[in-house]
Amino acid sequence: MASSSQTTHELPDPGVAREWLETMTLIRRFEERAGEMYARAKVGGFLHLSIGEEATIVGSARALREHDYLISTYRSHGHALVRGTPPENVMAELFGRADGCSGGRGGSMHMFDAARRFMGGYGIVGGNLPIAAGLALASDYKGSDDVTLCTFGDGASNQGTFGETLNLAALWKLPVVFMVTNNQFGMGTSLSRHSAVTDLQRKGESLGVPGMRCDGMDVLDTYAVLCEAIARVREERSPVLVEAVTYRFRGHSMADPEQYRSKEEVAHWRERDPIPAFGGLLVAGGVIDQDQLAEIDARAVERVDAAVEFAEASPFPTPESLYDDVYVLDPSSSGWYSVKTTNPHDAAPESREFSQSNGGDEIPQQMSDAVARGEDAA
Repeated sequence: MASSSQTTHELPDPGVAREWLETMTLIRRFEERAGEMYARAKVGGFLHLSIGEEATIVGSARALREHDYLISTYRSHGHALVRGTPPENVMAELFGRADGCSGGRGGSMHMFDAARRFMGGYGIVGGNLPIAAGLALASDYKGSDDVTLCTFGDGASNQGTFGETLNLAALWKLPVVFMVTNNQFGMGTSLSRHSAVTDLQRKGESLGVPGMRCDGMDVLDTYAVLCEAIARVREERSPVLVEAVTYRFRGHSMADPEQYRSKEEVAHWRERDPIPAFGGLLVAGGVIDQDQLAEIDARAVERVDAAVEFAEASPFPTPESLYDDVYVLDPSSSGWYSVKTTNPHDAAPESREFSQSNGGDEIPQQMSDAVARGEDAA
């Protein structure tokens, strides 16, 4: 159930508070326009919007340092924006254009910006969890104090990767904060119907990962709890699980008819819309006035308008670039094999063999040198 009031936290410095509101508003207006562009067939594939979850996105990301890592899910437009990826490049990625943050090759579910340490959205439910552990392991290996924040949905907490990754992270004492964004539904299945444990902050306890909870509809509470969790992980070099209780106002994706919930339920949660709630706090606190509140919204709309214009003008990737950055196993196309694929009993070419087979060959079997040597030794 949605809480009737926000928790009490002091407002941050006026400039910081204003930036939070501006970013939340930008994410909302961007997502709304992305939905419109999808309806106009400007965006291909699937489109998952985070409208309603802006406080969870901004509050958690602002608790990170610049060099910490953030890794997300397929609902990741807001995470790219909050890490500083220009909206023009995010929109261009949605349009499949060459100026997109993933070169137009990832689309909605695969945003990526390594320069800002946003390590991607991932289309596979729970697929980002093991990668987050790898990022945290790399930080320890390099001797840095970087922390990884891994966000995922409540449905992903039922995946095998959840248990496997939390167990390994606890065993190896990896500096990662796992944040489950509990928006009450795994696709169209309510939390109580898809998880035997609905108190999601406790799901990691048996694996050695303690839990915390924040009000994901309140940017101040989200920020406060994530600051505590990140500081703990950074100091102790051991994982923590945070449950952010929030709600998505739109469907699971643009193709979702939303027959699993009532309009009254959505309206009830909309009463706690995080953007007008936080904006109201800033007005009441004298940080901004009503005119400035309207200006923030107008500027967000202008930025999104410019992003759409940029995306429309951006070229599509050229046909010649089709195999760029792709491991090729098709004998009719040249490229790099991802692993040694030749039969170990044949004359083995050098590692990373360049693909030059005749069109009649089948795709070679996946067998690395390491596996081949292991089998020979056995």
